Amino acid sequence: MDRKDISRVETYLRTTFGNDKLNLRPRPNLKDSVEVYIGSDFLGVVSEDIEDGETSYQFNMAILDIDLPEK
Repeated sequence: MDRKDISRVETYLRTTFGNDKLNLRPRPNLKDSVEVYIGSDFLGVVSEDIEDGETSYQFNMAILDIDLPEK
């Protein structure tokens, strides 16, 4: 992902989730994905997928059982 695409996806995610603290950071040695953070907390990864001339972005976030509220 180039800087322009990172900025566009970051703006989209900030608007969608209503959080200006959300930011995307390039991954070392990987050009097709970025890490998603809120402040210093890692949330997940956005991957760029280019197929048949169409580009899409997939956000993958794991939710650990220990992070969920008790029942």
